[in-house]
Amino acid sequence: MKPVRTAVLLSGRGSNLKALIEACRAPDFPAEIVLVISNVESAGGLAIARDAGIPAKVIPHKPFPSREAFDAEIDAALRAADVALVCEAGFMRIHSAWFVKRWENRILNIHPSLLPLFKGTKVHEQVLAAGAKESGATVHFIVAELDSGPIVAQSKVPVLEGDTPETLAARVLETEHELYPQALKLVAQSMLKRGNERAV
Repeated sequence: MKPVRTAVLLSGRGSNLKALIEACRAPDFPAEIVLVISNVESAGGLAIARDAGIPAKVIPHKPFPSREAFDAEIDAALRAADVALVCEAGFMRIHSAWFVKRWENRILNIHPSLLPLFKGTKVHEQVLAAGAKESGATVHFIVAELDSGPIVAQSKVPVLEGDTPETLAARVLETEHELYPQALKLVAQSMLKRGNERAV
């Protein structure tokens, strides 16, 4: 069976994209990255994509009159590339409800905490302020409510005495690079078994 055609949406440096690209190089990996889209022209992830020979597209959000109009442009690019699955990796935009519905069960996100704990932004500051003993990363399906979709996979890291938001973030990012390829593999395998329509 052909690997699941996958796109990555990002806004920043692209370290998770790099981890996904490396995983997809394995001959038996069930997904392939066929498109990278960023809303930020200077995003480092675009160069990572181009260096890997993956088409990279910039769709800046500011020119669009609404969130729905921006999402429509993203949707058109995904469909033009015959994408079946989407991975968000530091994509700093919240989607409109219709876009989430259109890509239901086919759009993943990675979040730097053990959801349902510590949603939203400034996650590591939240973790430290709460005195939590562990943190980690979560890959989940995107739903209309922020950071609330069904969980695919999680990994844990300890919170160490003397941690700052920066040191904790670095530890969590390291585990993200291991977790996201594993989660993508699980979802893509499920989609192949079910004819690419949805993942469970």
